[in-house]
Amino acid sequence: MSDEKRILRARMRAERDAFAMASDAVIAAPPEFLDALAGARVVASYIPIGSEADPSGLAAAARAAGCVVALPHVVDRATPMRFLAWDERDPLLPGPFGLRQPADSAAEVAPDIILTPLVAFDDALNRLGQGAGHYDRAFARYPDAWRLGVAWAMQRLLMLETEAWDVPLHAVATEKGLIR
Repeated sequence: MSDEKRILRARMRAERDAFAMASDAVIAAPPEFLDALAGARVVASYIPIGSEADPSGLAAAARAAGCVVALPHVVDRATPMRFLAWDERDPLLPGPFGLRQPADSAAEVAPDIILTPLVAFDDALNRLGQGAGHYDRAFARYPDAWRLGVAWAMQRLLMLETEAWDVPLHAVATEKGLIR
């Protein structure tokens, strides 16, 4: 990882933390997301860590539309992330990196929509993640899934440095609406 990316991640996390502490912003399900649910069976969501934008409104809309909601299950930095079906009544277990995730005995599912946390994104819909590459590998595994970043609008930058393995998003849902 380049020093520039490490510094940018630290700066954007600090700015995101400050925004989240001072704001009561909520990310509502935009009309384009509701439209996409009509053709989806499985929506992969996530449980936010710290000041990550909370996708719970999007996950609730997916459930209301009859979709199965899945959460990421991570073993370690190198093992590919799996998406496991999750009912909100099921307990979440502690995972690596501060994650809360379903038990590894939950059914693995293939997502039609992947709601993705991020540290920053740019005008070309490139994302800066946590740096382990879990989501980029998941995007490669599910190339037909709609990749929807979930972020605060203040996380938007003009341009990010990308690597050959980085997969851009299709859109980003923010508290101000959908960015395509």
